[in-house]
Amino acid sequence: MSSTTTPEDVRRVACVGAGVIGGGWVAHFLARGYDVTAWDPAPDAEQKLRRLVEAAWPALTQLGLAEGASQDRLTVTATLEEAVADAQFVQESAPENLDLKRDLLARLDAAAPAGVVIASSTSGYPMTDMQTEAVTPGRLVVGHPFNPPYLIPLVEVVGGERTDAEAVAWASRFYEVAGKSVITMRSEVPGFIANRLQEALWREALHMVANGEATVREIDDSITEGPGLRWAFMGPMLTFALAGGEGGMAHMLDHFGPSLKSPWTRLEAPELDKKLYDAVVAGCDDAADGRTIADLVAERDQGVIDVLRATGRLNGGKK
Repeated sequence: MSSTTTPEDVRRVACVGAGVIGGGWVAHFLARGYDVTAWDPAPDAEQKLRRLVEAAWPALTQLGLAEGASQDRLTVTATLEEAVADAQFVQESAPENLDLKRDLLARLDAAAPAGVVIASSTSGYPMTDMQTEAVTPGRLVVGHPFNPPYLIPLVEVVGGERTDAEAVAWASRFYEVAGKSVITMRSEVPGFIANRLQEALWREALHMVANGEATVREIDDSITEGPGLRWAFMGPMLTFALAGGEGGMAHMLDHFGPSLKSPWTRLEAPELDKKLYDAVVAGCDDAADGRTIADLVAERDQGVIDVLRATGRLNGGKK
């Protein structure tokens, strides 16, 4: 890979796939002052995308817009090729389907200017499995965000077996310049880091609902009123280290290590039968307590902003 543009000099970003994740990326890049071209095959994609960006803009304004940031800098194109023709970075956010990802990344590789890094928002597939049909796979990386990408700082970056190390380093630096908090992974791990941890909690929660051990509302309250408050500024490892008092993690492991063998968790996923499906859906409706999805999105966005502000992690909105 031989990019002629430095991460600091990028001005035009292409976003391919404009659903919840892709649209969130569009909103983020616009707020950071980039020109954004977007493409999605859905016939109503442009209307949905512009509504998503408009809905996210108040939160992004609170975070701090970059100089020149504007929703008017979004162009939705009729074809994939038009979207990436002049792009200096490409963010792919198509649905999680391996055959679709392989084909789409190969098309992007064929259409994007030489040397431009192409990143996939995949939430689980290794890039090694997705880059198989690309002619120049060295520029393909994973840039896995957390939802919503316009608010949550985290991006996990990792290449595949045929990815150039230079592309990984370039992508990591670009995301940092674009205002993200980056973890550059040393090797591919299915599901990456954050998703694997989140998935473990999700599976245990589903077991509790399936067995009638806890309601959806109780499960959510147990996190927001408990460990979630600590996790907002200190991760699970250091949190557990504090459980060891002055002895730190060593004392914690000596004292609580044997409980690791206790049957506290059931990490195999439960069968998602109709009874569990209905219980989870009904439980979420109950927990929403009359709030619409739009209401909950606004509440979530404001909550994230308040946490970022309280923990001193709001960026200044400047590239």
